[in-house]
Amino acid sequence: MRMNHAGSFEKYGGGPVFGDESTGTLFDAFVRETPDGRLRMDLSWRPEGSLAVSFSEDGIRWSAPVITLGPDPDSGWEQIVNRNCVLPDPGGNGWLMWYTGQVWNGRHGRSWIGMARSDDGIHFRRFRRDPVLIPEAAFEKESVMNPFVLFEDGRFRMWYAAGETYAPDVICYAESADGIRWAKYAGNPVFTANPEKEYEQERIGACDILREGEGYLMFYIGYRDIHTACICAARSRDGITGWERVPENPLVTPTPGGWDADSCYKPTAVRAGDGTVRLWYNGRREGREYIGYAEGRITPEVRI
Repeated sequence: MRMNHAGSFEKYGGGPVFGDESTGTLFDAFVRETPDGRLRMDLSWRPEGSLAVSFSEDGIRWSAPVITLGPDPDSGWEQIVNRNCVLPDPGGNGWLMWYTGQVWNGRHGRSWIGMARSDDGIHFRRFRRDPVLIPEAAFEKESVMNPFVLFEDGRFRMWYAAGETYAPDVICYAESADGIRWAKYAGNPVFTANPEKEYEQERIGACDILREGEGYLMFYIGYRDIHTACICAARSRDGITGWERVPENPLVTPTPGGWDADSCYKPTAVRAGDGTVRLWYNGRREGREYIGYAEGRITPEVRI
């Protein structure tokens, strides 16, 4: 596997691992291991305005994308759908999906979060026509988006990005007994940009979280400015408070002159057996955006 450095992690080769001119833009992936040992990638497919899924044996070579959920323009809030996460139904009945529905005119828009389910993990149907989460607080502005959901101790836990639709500003948290009715954390937002860190001074965005021992490891987007982003990580004991950035930040940064020369967005990660973090992200150069791969290690200590 050919690797190169840009940030503390090593990138694979000199190009993306998924997506090209034939697919058009693929972005904001969510990767997890399947029961049969493969890797499943749920992702957004911009030319289709839809969500799709792909599978891989090694995390580098991926099957052709298959649409899992398309837009519903008649709903009034799902002109396009994107930015989702998928997990097995804890009740043992198929699969559950939380996704972002958007109305977007090229300059302005809004984003809300919906929920869908599937028997086979491929063909999803909406639970209802209304969203399950909408912006309400002033800091949420016009958008809640990029849901990431875990099921722990009999409850669903959601971390989501909120703020502007073009690129969100903060990370927030909510809980639910059924995945449909959500109670937002009173102390939101739970994670905000650090203006002293040049690489995330402007804002932070979409996250992916790994449960590790007694704590949580969050991967997130750090924005130097609205057009320049990189991948970072932070730790917390409870997944809500006391987030501490890891010393390896930034993990993945744009490669000058490369296919991801402008920005590296939306991380998703799995932990390999030897402790290595395997990470996928969408890289952008001008109007082209595809999925890349990087790997590395993060200091295990938690100092909170």
